[in-house]
Amino acid sequence: MMTGVMGSLQTEPAQSRPDLLAVPVVKALSMWPDEAPIDVDQVLVAPIDPGLADTAAFCEAYGVTLAESANCVIVAGRRGEVTKYAACVVLATTRADVNGVVRRHLDVRKCSFAPMEEAVSLTGMEFGGITPIGLPADWPILVDSRVIAAPHVIVGSGVRHSKIAVAGPALGALPGAHVIEGLARELG
Repeated sequence: MMTGVMGSLQTEPAQSRPDLLAVPVVKALSMWPDEAPIDVDQVLVAPIDPGLADTAAFCEAYGVTLAESANCVIVAGRRGEVTKYAACVVLATTRADVNGVVRRHLDVRKCSFAPMEEAVSLTGMEFGGITPIGLPADWPILVDSRVIAAPHVIVGSGVRHSKIAVAGPALGALPGAHVIEGLARELG
């Protein structure tokens, strides 16, 4: 069970602070599934300095470990004229295997990180704050199995001036989520 403070973050229920969330995140929280492994009140948010939103700077400034931080990256895969988008959620100690596992899962010939402008435009979220909560409904959310094994993780909130704290298993239970063993590789 998460407490109200992680590292030096001062967290509170995300639904009570829509000012700290992107519009698609607010909408997704209002439709949080009853069968989710945690209640929506256990999705927490904390304000941060937007200049410290990038993972390494954030972790150092707020006393959160890389193993407690998850990154959500948007990938675009192509086969012929068809482009498929997906989100990959991986721990900050790892990197998504975009050209291997992700490409095969999406059944595309070519796969890469989506350009920043595209990711921002399609998600309605700020670059550096993209979160798996509130993404377009037809996008798969590929979650590395290490994320759901974590008791809690810190992930973007859709904006750069806050972060969401949530139980790892909740991310694997999001609508459209696919938990994948080996989605990411350890950095090092």
